[in-house]
This record gives sequence, C-alpha cells and structure tokens, in this order.
Amino acid sequence: MRISKALGVTHGLTLGLLVSSMIFVSTPARAQPILHHVRYTVGASEDIANAEIYYRNVDPPNWAEYSHDPYLYSPNAEANLGPNKAWVFETMLADPDAWAMVVVGLPDPSVPPLSTPGFVCELRVDDKVVATDSGSKGALCSIRNW
Repeated sequence: MRISKALGVTHGLTLGLLVSSMIFVSTPARAQPILHHVRYTVGASEDIANAEIYYRNVDPPNWAEYSHDPYLYSPNAEANLGPNKAWVFETMLADPDAWAMVVVGLPDPSVPPLSTPGFVCELRVDDKVVATDSGSKGALCSIRNW
C-alpha cells in the first residue's frame, strides 16, 4: 500500500510538472519592438552661443500622451555651435518615422539671424540620411511633417 501511494504521488508530481511545463512552453512571448539607431547632428555657419535644441530621445506611448505633455518626450539642450562645432546625439527608437525629430533655433529672438546657410541639421536612421534642413533662424529635421 505504501508503494502504490508513493507511485501515485510520483505520478501526480510528474503529471503536474508536465502540465506546468506545457503551459510555460505554450505561453507566447511578447515580441520586442525592433529598435532603430537614430543620430541627430546640428551645426551652424557661424559661432552662436546657447542655441536651443529640442529632440526626441524616446518613443512616446501614443499621440495622446505626447500631445498632453510634449516636453516630457522632447528634452532641451543648449549648445555652442559654429563651424567645426556640431552637437550630436544618438538614441534608439522603435518608430522613427513617427517620432524622430530634432529642431534647433536662436537662443533669443533678439539675436540676429545667422548668415546662410545658418543653422543646419541632419537626421540619420540606421546610418542613412533621411532628413536635412537649414535656415537663418532655425532648422527642423524630421521624417514626419510636424
């Protein structure tokens, strides 16, 4: 009788392990989004102190969250720019078509516009140039039309 009880417990444990391992194996894994390497480069045709730069360093969860507080997803950097003085930032985004963006502008509206080409920006995704821009008062590089 003890042997049959022991076998029953052993079979019960074996069956329990088998069922739990089947559940574990059959549970689908969450797919991780494919991340893309994003590189922002900003420069200027002449020396400018404290240029204002806003950029996207993370994917917002959705448009509603972004529009509720865009600055939460668009950090600000101030940089001294000029010939041979660029600002470069690299990040990883799941949806760069929707979210990759860098904008640069004058630190103060009273500062006169820069000489041509002024501010310049370049946006690369997975090492391919996808957007460039220039302007005397600022530049915006994005795939999406903002």
